[in-house]
Amino acid sequence: MRIVDVETICLREPEHRENGRMWVTNPLDVFEPELRGGYPSQLVTNVIARVVTDDGLDGLGTVGVGSVASKAVIDHHLKPLLVGEDPFAVERLWERMFRATLNIGRKGLVLESISALDIALWDIMGKATGQPVYNLLGGRTKNRIRAYVSQNYAREDLGLVRDEAAGYMERGFTALKMRFGYGPRDGEAGKRKNYELVAAVREAIGPDVDLMADAYMGWDVSYAVDMIHRLEDLRLRWVEEPIVPDNIDGYVRIRASVRTPIAAGEHEFTRWGYRELLQRGAVDVLQPDVNRMGGITEARKVFALASAFDVPVIPHSSQSHNAHLIGASLNAPLIEYFPRDTIRTGYMFCHEFFDGEPEVQDGFIALPEEPGLGIRLNEEVVERYRVSADELAAG
Repeated sequence: MRIVDVETICLREPEHRENGRMWVTNPLDVFEPELRGGYPSQLVTNVIARVVTDDGLDGLGTVGVGSVASKAVIDHHLKPLLVGEDPFAVERLWERMFRATLNIGRKGLVLESISALDIALWDIMGKATGQPVYNLLGGRTKNRIRAYVSQNYAREDLGLVRDEAAGYMERGFTALKMRFGYGPRDGEAGKRKNYELVAAVREAIGPDVDLMADAYMGWDVSYAVDMIHRLEDLRLRWVEEPIVPDNIDGYVRIRASVRTPIAAGEHEFTRWGYRELLQRGAVDVLQPDVNRMGGITEARKVFALASAFDVPVIPHSSQSHNAHLIGASLNAPLIEYFPRDTIRTGYMFCHEFFDGEPEVQDGFIALPEEPGLGIRLNEEVVERYRVSADELAAG
């Protein structure tokens, strides 16, 4: 079997569907309010890689954060390294792609592009052998995965915050992750509002549900330490990404100063980045974004490394590649799940563009039985959101 083609499919974001204003603190919060503005809109927000073999099999993978730049990386730098190769040679192909792009990559979009292709190769291997990917990773360690619902963005109306959280409990979830809305520029009033947000969710879900909260890199060290201390009576299972990812010294200081566990790793890359987080004692929970950090080939190394440090791995997002990795690992207790009926953006796109993505029932996700990743392109939806060559050329 040989690889004969690599296709990159560029897609625009599905239309947003929101229920009132929601937001999360983020790295842009260091600026004046009128300069924060969120992230700029882009023509291409999602990129799917499809790898095709001479046996007529194809494998699917996604770029962590879709960008037209990742299409250029795949088409011009990575595709020539794969065409004509054996798709089962994932270790050699990963190293070849990584080493051939060291001068332009190492992290960021280049690694995200490698990730998509690597995931697609594992999909092909599963299809070729008639096995779900988790069997290729050592076999299932669990029949189903407990899901935590990941939503509850900040709102002005705390009643809506409580109602949303209570609704997830009615659907059978036993764990929930919410978002902080305020950071250092918001001062004491912002700290009070952050506390009120968390208190509203805790009130709605009760004392026994696991509650986590995400600062999405929007804080600094001193703010994080003070804010987390104030929240200790609300018993968060973890606080996620309190500061920017490259400030590992800051993560070490925060973790040493608070009792609440600290989670991070969504914006880290390769085994070397995660090794530093683990060796420095920077995190209590590791959160690799598999279609960002290097794909399944690299993620399985990170999972193994984390187990040696007795640090659980709970990947970012609920996409199928994560379900297979979690299913094959004893050190991965949860899967993140984005509900699609509250807001429609970001990582929820995978449920729009693919059939077969993991779905929650009574708070759990069942492992798929189909060969490969168990997903198929929803061709009708893909064509609806595909960005044409003319649109790409026009920018």
